Amino acid sequence: AREAAMEHVAGYLLCLDMTARDTQEECKKKGLPWTLAKGFGSSCPVSDFVPKEEIPDPHKLKIWLKVNGELRQEGETSSMIFSIPYLISYISEIFTLEEGDLILTGSPKGVGSVQPDDVIEAGITNVLSMRFKVTQQTR
Repeated sequence: AREAAMEHVAGYLLCLDMTARDTQEECKKKGLPWTLAKGFGSSCPVSDFVPKEEIPDPHKLKIWLKVNGELRQEGETSSMIFSIPYLISYISEIFTLEEGDLILTGSPKGVGSVQPDDVIEAGITNVLSMRFKVTQQTR
C-alpha cells in the first residue's frame, strides 16, 4: 500500500541512465530492440548511497547535471510527475521488489548526447555529487 511504501526505502542515490546513441540508431534502423543501447557495461553509473535518515523529505531536493562544466539539467524533486510512494506502490504491483533494488525515477528536461572524454558531474544540492569521464565502449 502507498501509505507503507516509504518504510521500505533505505536511502537515496543518483543513477544516470545512459544510452549508447550510435547503437540505438543501429537497432532502430534494423527494427531491433534497443536493449543493447541501454544495457552496456557502464550504462548506469551510481553515486554513493545516502541513508534515508539524512534526507527528511525526498520531495524537496534540487538535482542537477553538468557536462564539461556546463549546466545541462536542473530540477526539483517536487516537480516529479509521480511521488516516490506512488512509484513504489505501483511498481510492487507488477514486480517483486527486493532489498537493494534501485528505482530510477526520471530526469529533468535537458537530456542530450555526450562524447568520449566529456566529464559528467551530477548531484543533489547539499547532499552528494558524482563525477566521471565518458569513455568509448568497444564491442
